[in-house]
Amino acid sequence: MKQKEYGLFTAITMIVGIVIGSGIFFKSDDILNYTGGSVSLGILVFAFAAISIVFGSLTIGELAARNSKSGGIITYAEEFSKPVACAIGWFQVFLYYPTITAVVAWVAGIYTCLLFGFNMTLMNQTVIGAIYIVFLFVINILSKKFGGYLQNGSTIIKLIPLIFFAICGLTMGDPGATLTSTNVKTVGTASVLAALAPIAFSFDGWIVTSAIGAEVKNSKRNLPIAFVVGPLIVLAVYIVYFVGISTLIGPQNVIALGDAHVDVAANSLMGPMGAKIVLIFVIISVVGTVNGLILGGIRLPQSLAARNMFPFANKIKIISEQYGVSIRSAIVFFVVVMFWLVIHFITQKFALLTSGDVSEISIALSYGLYIYLYIHVILLAKSGEIKSKIKGYVIPGLAIFGACIILSSVFSNSLFFVHFSICLTIILAAMLYYTEIAVHREGDQEKKVA
Repeated sequence: MKQKEYGLFTAITMIVGIVIGSGIFFKSDDILNYTGGSVSLGILVFAFAAISIVFGSLTIGELAARNSKSGGIITYAEEFSKPVACAIGWFQVFLYYPTITAVVAWVAGIYTCLLFGFNMTLMNQTVIGAIYIVFLFVINILSKKFGGYLQNGSTIIKLIPLIFFAICGLTMGDPGATLTSTNVKTVGTASVLAALAPIAFSFDGWIVTSAIGAEVKNSKRNLPIAFVVGPLIVLAVYIVYFVGISTLIGPQNVIALGDAHVDVAANSLMGPMGAKIVLIFVIISVVGTVNGLILGGIRLPQSLAARNMFPFANKIKIISEQYGVSIRSAIVFFVVVMFWLVIHFITQKFALLTSGDVSEISIALSYGLYIYLYIHVILLAKSGEIKSKIKGYVIPGLAIFGACIILSSVFSNSLFFVHFSICLTIILAAMLYYTEIAVHREGDQEKKVA
């Protein structure tokens, strides 16, 4: 039996550390674009998304507190349906983790170009992103400890530029005027809802903490608290940064500058040398996010293979004694990440997306899979296993509502139906694969009995 190693503080800081990453640096302009440059409307959408995530995390916390096994949401889904668990696993391996990894690595390339004065071409940004991916894959395969140290260090560093810009904007500018500015475009409900997609990207990662549920002390008490406090801390940091950066250079300038607004803000405050220091912090933060995704992603195929939920499971589940991870599992994930990096390059090169990127669709669709778990919490309450009506009905009901709102945010995405078709194909293929494996396994057992 695993020793309960983590206390409440660790659970909270894990959520904060995982969620606060690169998203807020390069999604602020997208959010303002959707809200017509209205900072106050952006704050409202931030708060709405955070509340949706709090209810979702509380609902998942019910499952985490009831299950002593490791593995996160795949394990929870496995309790209700192994084919569905297999589908969720394939979705994470082929869509969710790799699309986010590819996009964030590309963002690291953007800020690296800004730092060293390279030409800001999409090709340069993508090639540098690919170099980061290769380097971090090698690091995480050759040295688990070094990958862990990089992750811990980047968690602390990533807060520095956020707090710096927040303080400067709130103290040196006029945040009141920014919040009440009338220099905004009128936008419709659909545009405001679309702002939830980049915000969902910025908040993404909270679900990962459910994987340590079995190792949290007094998890029935501490996990729900962490799942509420953690997102609220992230919300506070994001809002003060969002207001601060908008106050410093103006909402319309943030929209016009796009991802370069961080560099411009830093230059205006500290000059060229100071801006480079800030960019170094931002790059470390972004690369730390890529590292965390790779650290977890290379283990996904081997985790599925250990459950016989992945092709060539007998080979992929073999963990190297020297490196402590399955090399084949890491290679599978690497190939998928590089594939999505190429797809991302194509969508950006030929302007196939009006705004945002392919990772936003994967993140939004993941909430559709979470709904499956939310419904099962309600079913547990209906069967009497969860006594509290608040925990069993009200909270998961609100979580479903919030998930539906986030899902609706990507319907206007020009590639939604293409991406959704890919997602549906992968999910159906996974369920059929596991069903066939189960049928063959039962047939083999019958032959042995005979």
